[in-house]
Amino acid sequence: MTDQKTFVNDESRRRFLKFLGRGVAVVSAFPLVNTIAGCDQQVDQSGSADQQVPIQGMEPSLADDFLLAEGFAYSLLLKWGDPINEKDTFGFNNDYIAFLPDDKNGDSGLLWVNHEYIDPKFVSGVLSNKEKTKKHVEQEQYEVGGTILKVKRNPSSGHYEVVQNDQHNRRLTAKTEIPIISDRPIRGQTKAIGTLANCAGGVTPRGHILTCEENYQHYYGETDYTATDHDARILSDYDYGWHQHFNYPPEHYGWVVEVNPETGDARKLTALGRFAHESATVRQAKDGRCVVYSGDDANDECLYKFIADEKDSLDKGQLYVAQMEKGKWIALDYNQQPKLQEHFTDQTEVMIRCREAAHLLGATPLARPEDIAIDPENGSVVVALTNNKPKNNYHGELLKIEEQGGDPLALRFQSSTLLAGGAETGFSCPDNLTFDPKGNLWFTTDISGSSIGEEPYEPFKNNGLFLIPTKGPQAGLPVQVVQPRWP
Repeated sequence: MTDQKTFVNDESRRRFLKFLGRGVAVVSAFPLVNTIAGCDQQVDQSGSADQQVPIQGMEPSLADDFLLAEGFAYSLLLKWGDPINEKDTFGFNNDYIAFLPDDKNGDSGLLWVNHEYIDPKFVSGVLSNKEKTKKHVEQEQYEVGGTILKVKRNPSSGHYEVVQNDQHNRRLTAKTEIPIISDRPIRGQTKAIGTLANCAGGVTPRGHILTCEENYQHYYGETDYTATDHDARILSDYDYGWHQHFNYPPEHYGWVVEVNPETGDARKLTALGRFAHESATVRQAKDGRCVVYSGDDANDECLYKFIADEKDSLDKGQLYVAQMEKGKWIALDYNQQPKLQEHFTDQTEVMIRCREAAHLLGATPLARPEDIAIDPENGSVVVALTNNKPKNNYHGELLKIEEQGGDPLALRFQSSTLLAGGAETGFSCPDNLTFDPKGNLWFTTDISGSSIGEEPYEPFKNNGLFLIPTKGPQAGLPVQVVQPRWP
């Protein structure tokens, strides 16, 4: 095994330790394809920094197996196709999950799970879009969206189990009708059919789930705004062909969707903008209003911050985009920005074509901003920048944002690299992030399946889950503790 201590130089370690503080847990989990597994660490970390037991990290591997570092164990909770009630089954390809406990010990509660995309080979069995029938598409539509589950810890085994046929158990799919919260109808409608491409997300202070629609263009394409025909569409290289049987407007997708897990009611929030939402990380300001950070997961796209107008509501507010060089948040406000008035008809169109608006105003292109985590002790924001291969940025970084005065409502900030991916740090292409109750930072990596084992990713082998302790002899050092099966 490679010595983990060689991965981070002293300066990187000092910067990391200066930034990190002990904080409150952010509920998240490692995304496993078609399966949810819970990881339980058996290593005692309850002592002081001098007493803390070192974690035995694992060597990178190309084995097609679910591997755990010494001291960790897992149990299977649910897999694709398992029943959750009398009519619904668990969806395909999990991503973001959130656990909402209903007791102080966390022994039971509601679990939300995103289902990001389908693999037609498994779901409909049809690989050619030309051969897909309406029934095939409907099979695929059912498997994306999200699942709400009641889970409870078994006192005998200590493992969580699904409470079968609980009244909360339900699915949201690409067939669920969902209201669109906007200033005006979008493509003549106030409701969308379905949620899809559900990637990362967040939880609001009142316990609502924010699930993010990311690569929506794979399902119904994207409108070609340069064409005179307003129905002209650009199809992605990964098009599923759904538009052949369901002529749903692309503008109905690419939003943050708010879900009440108690009832299953959902709403598409257009005030947070439309793009490949990779996260919706919530921080509450001192006046009670919510601030939501979100990344646009595409090469040369941007980082956004939404500030709500009112407490306990995300229906209206101001969306900002980051200008990194000047350290400022730019308002994507039609009434404030003459450039937006020259190119768009109203604020709703600005939100629909958010990427165009951001670049018009000079926002900074980034290396695929994905998940975001906030240190609750000092309010600093960590952003996973995965990579930007066309610009020879293969390994990405963990970016740090410090709001002026530590205030999430501030319009000025400072940014710096927290940790860069690469051979020195032992990881590449960071993705999902979270802090645990001890203030340690956990993150996953997302090397493309087609690139695993190839240069320049060969040294990192498969993807993994990494832990960066804040105390003890490994403080500031990324340690790999989990490896998934091959994607």
